[in-house]
Amino acid sequence: MIIERNTYLNKLIARRHNGMIKIVTGLRRCGKSFLLSTIYANWLREQGVDEHHIIDINLEDRRNKKLRDPDELLTHIDSKLTDGEVHYIMIDEIQLVPEFEDVLNSYLNMPNADVYVTGSNARFLSSQVRTEFAGRGDEIRLYPLTFSEYFSAIGGDITKALTDYMIYGGMPQVVLKESEKDKREFLKALFTRTYIRDIVERNKIRNKDVLDDFLNILASSIGSLTNPTKLANTFESVKHEKVSRNTLASYLDYICESFLMEKASRYDIKGKKYIESLNKYYFADCGLRNARLNFRQIEYSHLLENVIYNELLARDFSVDVGVVAKNERTADSRERQYYEVDFVCNNGSQRYYIQSAYRMIDEAKVNQESASLLNVDDAFKKIIILGEYTPVLHTETGITIISIYDFLMKENSLEL
Repeated sequence: MIIERNTYLNKLIARRHNGMIKIVTGLRRCGKSFLLSTIYANWLREQGVDEHHIIDINLEDRRNKKLRDPDELLTHIDSKLTDGEVHYIMIDEIQLVPEFEDVLNSYLNMPNADVYVTGSNARFLSSQVRTEFAGRGDEIRLYPLTFSEYFSAIGGDITKALTDYMIYGGMPQVVLKESEKDKREFLKALFTRTYIRDIVERNKIRNKDVLDDFLNILASSIGSLTNPTKLANTFESVKHEKVSRNTLASYLDYICESFLMEKASRYDIKGKKYIESLNKYYFADCGLRNARLNFRQIEYSHLLENVIYNELLARDFSVDVGVVAKNERTADSRERQYYEVDFVCNNGSQRYYIQSAYRMIDEAKVNQESASLLNVDDAFKKIIILGEYTPVLHTETGITIISIYDFLMKENSLEL
């Protein structure tokens, strides 16, 4: 089974020899090292690059432990720069090296060095991208497999494939496993032994049980509006335990910094401003979300929303939750009503308003899903993505309805 990641390969190719440090970030085990050390390195070889000009260093490998010392790493790389031809330096999990900024800066102005690194922590790495590498660091965010990448590898019946994808997600190592049992066990072990352990150790969390319970609450409520105060109240009502708002706010930051979850902020569409009170949180991979709950809460409407959100991020959109306020007249007075748009998607001058609807079984459901979009009074495209087969429909009110299959499998799906 071959898993191609051509979108990311093309991003690396476009940045080749650009005089900047290429920094591939993303969730651990989502394929960052494979992208650099296998896919990109093989492409370089196909272009005629000599093997000795590809310097590949995996800092997670115990054999390379001494290279986590910045001076040892610098000396090792220097020893590999044997001539004036371009050497491609690839370092996996650079955040394991103290003062790694100094090491990488040492190669910025060397004409025979083209540097690529990976990192798995947003706070620890992205802050350096903005400061130490301002104007010299080029970040590429890698996500788990999109559905089109997943389906190109497994093929078969697309309906079953999407169901499996919503249950087991798109982590590359999971896709390669044959049985459902193996997929489940791998995902549960990955969550506990990699992500939770990383968060606990990196942030010196003393009460791991609270973090475990907190992750369960978040996994049970993907796509729901929440904030630390609301979560603290849920903790008290469900777990009968008081945990401070500040503690849960810190835990949310830690979880998002590990790339395990993403925050979608609320945006007042008509007021053109962000609303700080409540946000939504989505898992970077649905399989990890389901594993956290031992595959007990498979709610397809919520998983569909999570899949759409992740797909939009993978297409380089910034994604917010939209709010539209409207004054509506009742028999006795005028009341201000608030309508929610699932996703407000922006990429440069492009903007789309998107609703996720698992089923629209009758006209009442169609009207319900359309209501928030119809209250947006600008000219940007408004789309309902339906979780079942449908031809592309354009309603008289200006809304486009497309199936989840068209959305996920066609690059131009938002323009259909």
